[in-house]
Amino acid sequence: MKPIIWLIILVLFGIGEAVTVGLTSIWFALGALGALIVSQLGLGFWPQIITFIVLSALSMLLVRPFAKKFLRPGYSPTNADRVIGATGLVTEEIDNLAGHGLVNIAGQVWSARSAGEGAVIPAGQEVRVTQIQGVKVLVEPVQSGGPEH
Repeated sequence: MKPIIWLIILVLFGIGEAVTVGLTSIWFALGALGALIVSQLGLGFWPQIITFIVLSALSMLLVRPFAKKFLRPGYSPTNADRVIGATGLVTEEIDNLAGHGLVNIAGQVWSARSAGEGAVIPAGQEVRVTQIQGVKVLVEPVQSGGPEH
């Protein structure tokens, strides 16, 4: 193929990569660049096609995992996520049916609901956060260490 065709393909894949958010077509642009170089060296159609396919595949297989790692860093928990698993103290009785309840967790007051079906948790009870739904924490009572004497 003529070098101008590989140059057009390279530009099209480059534009496609610039328009998209993720790594979608840069691999094919690299393959087209390799094929363009091979065509400039005067090699025929099949060496150009093989170079395009091999370079595209290799760049996708070898570079993509590293690029994804740096372009999309891992999930960072928010302050709210750190509340899950924490214990707190019920400051206002939790009643799912009545739709009220407050819990103090590490000095922060959260609206709370019982994780159990219809369970009422009295004020003063120690609870553990099981999950967060919107602006409310779902809690379950913390069992005491053993029988009281």
